Order: sequence, then structure tokens, then C-alpha cells
Amino acid sequence: MTLNNQDLRKAGLKVTLPRVKILQILENSEQRHLSAEDVYKALLDAGEDVGLATVYRVLTQFESAGLVERHNFDGGHSVFELDRGDHHDHMVCVETGKVIEFHNEQIEALQDIIAEEHGYEITGHNLVLYVKPKGS
Repeated sequence: MTLNNQDLRKAGLKVTLPRVKILQILENSEQRHLSAEDVYKALLDAGEDVGLATVYRVLTQFESAGLVERHNFDGGHSVFELDRGDHHDHMVCVETGKVIEFHNEQIEALQDIIAEEHGYEITGHNLVLYVKPKGS
């Protein structure tokens, strides 16, 4: 799913140059999970004059509008990923910081069963597994 200027308008956000540039960075990055600092560095590398405070503000606006999801994987360091409408969970390598996305129907079904056994239904969840390479 590709986000564009129309998506900004639908989210109630004015189409401004910083918002468009930040959206493009998130869309075009090979890395799906970017910190505000990563976005800022990419903007600097592209010759864009957007301050770090603006990056933080825009990412927070995108989060409030449902365009991005914020994750706090390693002790409070926030990373952002575009909300592409597909549910997935994450594994984070504790040695390299690499983030691996995965989806497993058995895990999803088991979570539903556990919630049901306790008299609840799941309205949302966030599963993060912290992993390291075998043998290290």
C-alpha cells in the first residue's frame, strides 16, 4: 500500500513539503523501521532543509492520524513504520538490533483462545520476540 498526498488530506493533515518529504522517506526506505534520527539523516542526505524537531512533530502527527505505527523495541528507542494495513509481529535481534517481521496463524489463533478462556476478545496486540543467533 502506497501512501500519497490524498492520504495526508484524508487523515486531516495539510499537504506540506516536510510532510510529503518525510512520507517519501518512509515509503522509499529499504528499512521498514526508522527512528526520527534515521528520517532526519535521510532528509539531510537528500539535501532537504527540515529540522529534527519538525521530523519528530510530523512523525507524531502521522502516528495520531494512523499513518504510522510507533514501536519501542530496545529500551525506549522509538522507531516508526508505515501502517500498511497488514498485521504482523516482530523479532528483534538483541545483538544486532535487526528487526524481523513475521506472521503466524497458529500464534494468532492461540492468542484468541487464551483471551477467550479468560472471558475476553482481543482488540489489538503487539508481540515482540527478542532473539539472538543460535550458538552465540
